[in-house]
Amino acid sequence: MRTDRREISQLRPVKITRNYIKHAEGSVLIEAGDTKVICTATVEEKVPAFKKGTGEGWVTAEYSMLPRSTRVRN
Repeated sequence: MRTDRREISQLRPVKITRNYIKHAEGSVLIEAGDTKVICTATVEEKVPAFKKGTGEGWVTAEYSMLPRSTRVRN
């Protein structure tokens, strides 16, 4: 049994809030216990210089943790 009384195989309750960030084209807040993740999407009509004229799009991602998100920073 875990400290929050869940069984070892039992998942934490998950809450999903859509459109969490007002000015993003898409956003979501996902909560599972004390873990909270914000994901946003931005849509732009431009691509990096090396993709221009190829007829292809571009998807990129960034990741960061807020200071003191964990007890110890590794």
